[in-house]
Amino acid sequence: MEDMTLTKLSKDCGGWASKIGPSDLSQVLRNLPKFDDPNLLVGFDTADDAAVYKLTDELALIQTVDIFPPVVDDPYVYGQIAATNSLSDVWAMGGEAKLCMNVLMFPETVPFEDVNAILKGGYDKVKEANAIIVGGHTIKDEIPKYGLCVSGIVHPNKILKNNSIQDGDALILTKSIGTGVLVNAYRGKIIKDNEYDAMIKSMTTLNKYAADAIKDIEGVHACTDVTGFSLLGHSFEMCENTGFSIVIDHKKIQYLTGSLAYANMGLVPAATYKNKSFLRTNVSFASKFESSYVDLLFDPQTAGGLLYSVAKEHSQRAFEAIKKVCPEAEIIGHVEKFQNKEIIVV
Repeated sequence: MEDMTLTKLSKDCGGWASKIGPSDLSQVLRNLPKFDDPNLLVGFDTADDAAVYKLTDELALIQTVDIFPPVVDDPYVYGQIAATNSLSDVWAMGGEAKLCMNVLMFPETVPFEDVNAILKGGYDKVKEANAIIVGGHTIKDEIPKYGLCVSGIVHPNKILKNNSIQDGDALILTKSIGTGVLVNAYRGKIIKDNEYDAMIKSMTTLNKYAADAIKDIEGVHACTDVTGFSLLGHSFEMCENTGFSIVIDHKKIQYLTGSLAYANMGLVPAATYKNKSFLRTNVSFASKFESSYVDLLFDPQTAGGLLYSVAKEHSQRAFEAIKKVCPEAEIIGHVEKFQNKEIIVV
């Protein structure tokens, strides 16, 4: 690992830990007018992962954009992580990524070879996703930021929304969690090489492989990707106002190597506390857990995995298909009729 460079420029946060907290965001969006268009199949009113617009009876456009400051100092790896994260929303909606445009901001002090490496990292991940980059936009800024505007396609009848869960569904999570805590350990220069390698592998693994594995399996009712609002935050978006609760077994979740130990040391991103505050009346814990587990459940993830809600009778087949390409995937919980709180952790 190189001396600190890019992460110094991102000040006190990087990746999805830099995201505006859910409470503040809801205040910003609350009074905005909603567009009325019968072809707008998914807008921002349900906090879904991307917008979906119907073009024909057999084709809909998926549109999404994501950018964030550096999580690591290697510019090529940073570009890979940012692109992996940006592309994820399309697969979360059940679609395929097609066109991408770079969105890049950087100070003039960053060497051009580093800027080129960021773009090369993004290019390589887009190519791996079988999509193409067709241009973009750059702006001078004191804090580097990079990501993609992504256009994808999906059949209107095959859209996976985040809030279409059903009673009895099993919940399948495709990646381990803990990137927020590990990024803090990296910034503090105390992360071990094997922990760093596991973190990078997770954040640069495309969710395309899980999406491809499950696309022909029946009974997949809903999906979201787990990013800045944490595993519990995105689980809440899946069940809010649905009449259902999501029950999560914290022992079934896979945690990235070292993340529990660093959480115990207090290396918790500020966004974790914002997520906790926002969800304080919506989450119940069946018993008292170690604080490290609680912190990681609220940990803001960067380029996290997909969370699928699958009919119980099809869940084992879906899990086995995903497990072949996502070794850390696990069935972490289920959906049931509303039980006092939206999220119940056992």
